[in-house]
Amino acid sequence: MAIVRWDPLKDLMTMHDRMNKIFDETLSKSTQGNYGDWLPPVDIFETEEEIVIMSELPGMKEEDIDIQVSDGVLSLKGEKKYPIEGERDNFYRLERSYGKFNRSFAIPNTVDIGSVKANLRDGLLKVTLKKKAEVQPRVIKVETD
Repeated sequence: MAIVRWDPLKDLMTMHDRMNKIFDETLSKSTQGNYGDWLPPVDIFETEEEIVIMSELPGMKEEDIDIQVSDGVLSLKGEKKYPIEGERDNFYRLERSYGKFNRSFAIPNTVDIGSVKANLRDGLLKVTLKKKAEVQPRVIKVETD
């Protein structure tokens, strides 16, 4: 039998990791109800002409996605259905996310609401928000008499 040296710090770190995992699981379940069953990841960036929102929605079709703009808020809603109908109890592993989702983003007043466009290709949703044409300041020349 080999002699194993006891390291109390290692046991403490293991317990610390387990406690963090318990809190993470509890908090993620409590905040989940506000947004739906899952949250698709989103990237938002800005160019000179537009604001672009890109979201990963693999396996979804256009009719499963609802995009609305109202009161300065852009809402992405939808439902990703299970690929196999019927019983779900016989899965060995279910790691991909399914169910309803709801994401909302504040839109700045520089966006032209009438020019919002959305495109879904290869599981990537791209929502383009064109910016309003900037009103150039009027320069007034001072004349002398």
